[in-house]
Amino acid sequence: MPYPDLLVKPMREDLVRLGFRELRTPDEVESLVKSEKDPVLMVINSVCGCAAGAMRPGVGLSLQKSEVKPPVLATVFAGQDVEATQKAREYFVGYPPSSPSVALLKGGELVWMLERHQIEGRGPEEIAQDLAEAYKEHCAA
Repeated sequence: MPYPDLLVKPMREDLVRLGFRELRTPDEVESLVKSEKDPVLMVINSVCGCAAGAMRPGVGLSLQKSEVKPPVLATVFAGQDVEATQKAREYFVGYPPSSPSVALLKGGELVWMLERHQIEGRGPEEIAQDLAEAYKEHCAA
């Protein structure tokens, strides 16, 4: 059973404030991923503590501090937008479901992944550094 919308609204807004587009249906996910030629940063958001304390702040720091950034920012919310999250995960070939997680897609293909086990126990600065390195490698012109 999903958490009440009122409870997750601030967690959604953490990413929307940064410029992320919320994808709430499988069709929205598929339309964006299939049509977008530029790199897409896809965040699987979550209510868990590591999303709140590390992943979302780390994503925010990476976008503030990185010279190279992904041009397209999108997010789905695990446990809330179940079908949209399942559709997003279909693009994460070779990786089991993980939330929170962060993926970089290019031309509809997964090029980089940060899984929950790489988020837990780490600080936002460390996560931001990992993301910044991925942006340099996969988003530079």
